[in-house]
Amino acid sequence: MTDTPSDTKPGKLEVVEPVGARVLIRKDEDKKTTKAGIHLPDKVEIPTLTGRIVTVSAEVEHDEDVPLKQYDKVLFNPKGAIPVDFEGDNRLFVVPVENVVAVFRKAE
Repeated sequence: MTDTPSDTKPGKLEVVEPVGARVLIRKDEDKKTTKAGIHLPDKVEIPTLTGRIVTVSAEVEHDEDVPLKQYDKVLFNPKGAIPVDFEGDNRLFVVPVENVVAVFRKAE
């Protein structure tokens, strides 16, 4: 049996860095209770299209016309979002900037 370098062994990823005009978003948990307080069964959930930006690509970081930065809470269109099989709950998505439709900001 031959030894393989540690960087080629299959294992857990440590970093996901989006490329191009994309951001990495951790989707918020799907809601299991309606606004009226009705608890939904486990198989029925209200899809959530909000999340927090985990990281932005270098292109987005240096583009002054794109008002997105790490830790922003955003509303995004899931069409075109690419799920990242990084964690068991699979809540990480690489999302093109044009699919981020709103940023939640605190009023000043």
